[in-house]
Amino acid sequence: MKITATAIPDVLLIEPKVFGDHRGWFCETWQQERYAEQGIGPVFVQDNQAFSGYGTLRGLHIQNPYGQGKLVQVITGTVFDVAVDVRRGSATFGHWVGAELSAENKHQFWVPPGFLHAYLVTSDTAIFSYKCTDIYHPETQFGVRWDDPDIGIDWPAGIQPILSDKDRDAPLLREIPTEQLPESR
Repeated sequence: MKITATAIPDVLLIEPKVFGDHRGWFCETWQQERYAEQGIGPVFVQDNQAFSGYGTLRGLHIQNPYGQGKLVQVITGTVFDVAVDVRRGSATFGHWVGAELSAENKHQFWVPPGFLHAYLVTSDTAIFSYKCTDIYHPETQFGVRWDDPDIGIDWPAGIQPILSDKDRDAPLLREIPTEQLPESR
């Protein structure tokens, strides 16, 4: 696999080796020892999948405490995936990185604990899959507005996002009490 550090070095783009022939293709999407060598993990305790239609935007979400690292990938379709650093004291606090993930490119994105996470479906439909380093704790989850001008995510042009009420009404990052944000390690 090829690992590329993004503009925020803790967030990684992973390109698995894909082996193909006239029958189709095969790629390894998780191997604990190999990924642990890259700082991904340490242990995944929950796997999730979501099906969404064109224009669906899920996020920006985080839970704290019980931060979740997420290894994300797309099974069918295409999404624009985003991670935003909200770790108090981090040199990249408030910065974001994004990547196109698709069934075609088979890329994965490692979003460590302490980051807001979101994705926008840019194909007709998408099945989004992710492994989590902690279980879902709804009582600790919160969100930040997808279009927060202080973060300034450059979402793909021409798509009017379809949002849940919770995501549409999420506060701006500057409105979140500092003590609610995770600390940088």
